[in-house]
Amino acid sequence: MTTKERYQQVLAYFEKAMPDAATELHYNNTFELLVAVMLSAQCTDKRVNMVTPQLFAAYPNAASMAQAPVEDVLRLIKSISYPNDKSRHLIAMAQQLMERYDGKVPDTLEALQTLPGVGRKTANVMLAVAFDKPAMPVDTHVFRVANRIGLARQCTTPLQTEQQLLKYIPTHQLTLAHHWLILHGRYTCTARNPKCESCNIAIYCQWHTLRNHHSNM
Repeated sequence: MTTKERYQQVLAYFEKAMPDAATELHYNNTFELLVAVMLSAQCTDKRVNMVTPQLFAAYPNAASMAQAPVEDVLRLIKSISYPNDKSRHLIAMAQQLMERYDGKVPDTLEALQTLPGVGRKTANVMLAVAFDKPAMPVDTHVFRVANRIGLARQCTTPLQTEQQLLKYIPTHQLTLAHHWLILHGRYTCTARNPKCESCNIAIYCQWHTLRNHHSNM
């Protein structure tokens, strides 16, 4: 199977199985989404969604969060991974939004990456989810699934994976494909003990094919 054929088969399956795939983070506007995505780094969306209602009630916008005492934000997000760093980053991010962008979240990769605590993955999530721009955020799930299936080949970094996915996935499908790969990695193609027996794209999966080949030798 060629790489192009693998993409066609996998994307066709997901389009039929998950036509309405979306982020599992809860948010009401672009600022809330940015905060939630920053909190979700190395943390589950489920845990983030437990914390953000109180956080957003206390600090609903950049103006209020920019004035927040670090200890108050830390208290609200203490159950999240790396709460000390994230509380400082959130406040600094909000301050920069106020100073440079009139309190609004910018909509370019370059501008987003100037914000404290915002790396390429978070910036790409904002482009794809908040602004409906073609982008492919690569988190641990996307990286693992893309390289395991064989959509990405010989990639050692998220950026290399992103570039290969951008090459083969049609622009209009990028945002959905990002959600497809995340959800597949979260619930089926898990890091440990992937559920290959119940996976509907196992027949297109390079890793599964190789594993079966070796077990039959």
